[in-house]
Amino acid sequence: MKIKFLLALFAAVIGVAFATALSAARPKATLTGDYLEVRSCDIFTGSCVANSEMGLAGREGMMVWSIRKGDWKGTSLDGLTVMAVLRTDDTLGDVQHQPRDGQAVLIVDSKANRYQHEALVDLVRNCAGSLVKHVAAIRSEPIESAMGTCASGSCAKVKAGNLVEISTRCLGGKDHLCGNEENFYPPLTSVEHPLSVFTELASYKGPELNATWEMTGKRSAYVAAFTR
Repeated sequence: MKIKFLLALFAAVIGVAFATALSAARPKATLTGDYLEVRSCDIFTGSCVANSEMGLAGREGMMVWSIRKGDWKGTSLDGLTVMAVLRTDDTLGDVQHQPRDGQAVLIVDSKANRYQHEALVDLVRNCAGSLVKHVAAIRSEPIESAMGTCASGSCAKVKAGNLVEISTRCLGGKDHLCGNEENFYPPLTSVEHPLSVFTELASYKGPELNATWEMTGKRSAYVAAFTR
């Protein structure tokens, strides 16, 4: 009986030690913030609407990282924002199964110094991967970012100089067209607690992508949190 007790105690001690070592080895997030994503096709939708847009819409998108606190590779990015504006060759969908080629314009918060500017660009490349493989331009602009959630009674609004303006609101009962809607497309990058919202306005007026656009009235955005 005593031997069984000692063996059980030994196993418990080993288990605790292993769990502690595993926890210590797991890297801790050094960057936290809010994320907004808008596309030119519905993401909260039924398959009938999604199929009608596939191949015709959804080639454009915008990704916004608004950093609350933290550093990236040793550079503090507290309170800064960075964006990627995308124009691809076809509908942006599940990028794990349908990667798209295209071009991107990166917009970096003008408040960033040289080192922060470089860190923000590197952060976008890390988060967006192949979507920003071909960068047409990197712009420095004043970015105004109000990243709320439906739980807080507001939603995200972003303005980047004269290039980008985004305004969203929470989805309501009148935004259900067929009753079978779901988050048909996942977010374009790894985020936490994504919530689909309604795009009231999403416009891009830069010259580098050979196209400008202004989208209104679509169920085409996500708000979320992110850590890195």
